[in-house]
Amino acid sequence: MTDKAMPASAPELAGETSSRQACGLDAPAVTVVIPAKDEIGNLPGLIQEISTALSGRTFEVIAIDDGSSDGTDRMLAEMRATSPWLRPVRHAFACGQSCAVRTGLLHARGDIVVTIDGDGQNDPAYIPALVDALDAAGPAVALAAGQRVGRKASAFKRFASKFANRLRGAILKDNTRDSGCGLKAVRREVFLRLPYFDSWHRFLPALVMREGYGIVHVDVVDRERRHGASKYGVFDRALIGILDLFGVWWLRRRRKAVPIVSEIAQDGE
Repeated sequence: MTDKAMPASAPELAGETSSRQACGLDAPAVTVVIPAKDEIGNLPGLIQEISTALSGRTFEVIAIDDGSSDGTDRMLAEMRATSPWLRPVRHAFACGQSCAVRTGLLHARGDIVVTIDGDGQNDPAYIPALVDALDAAGPAVALAAGQRVGRKASAFKRFASKFANRLRGAILKDNTRDSGCGLKAVRREVFLRLPYFDSWHRFLPALVMREGYGIVHVDVVDRERRHGASKYGVFDRALIGILDLFGVWWLRRRRKAVPIVSEIAQDGE
């Protein structure tokens, strides 16, 4: 998905307050955000796997239909009838993965927001491990990032990804082997403070560190895509990624230290 300007009819404009009151339920502990475009073959199984993985926890799943043309919106509406924890939203036209993740974040009610790709290659069975790792790390850590092992991709795509990750690591010093993995758990209050831009979802470790928080990593096993085709090409992603990389480098250099502020008391108080 290539990011474009968000349409005026996008769900974000419904307002954060109304989204938190959706379904008349208390806020869940975890919100899972699934950005998806034309993934009707993968979403039903993925959503059920998420439900199974989070059994025993309070959660919600926000599936963002990014202007699909394959009937994804109708399928999600049918699933919602039997799954009260499912909250599907739709973009009027395709805006891109970063925009879809942001829409999900703005509608999220959980204190921890988990992102997962809609193509089914991320295994939801690892979501509890990400959430538990973030909880165990304490408030000084704001991100638990998945790192793929045994990635299911062509040799050339794996080589390109490894090169890009090493280049990014050398420039941004984000201590992350695989920033492209879609499985991440982030504290919502920190996530909302991150600067938003095209492709921001690929730089979450560096952006979280920019805010002064730590990160932890969890190894996850990649899976084969079962249906459909990837929305990304190697060369277009590489060119955009390099430009974004230096943009994030600039953002980090321009970050101002946040002062510790206290009110000056009146004499005698």
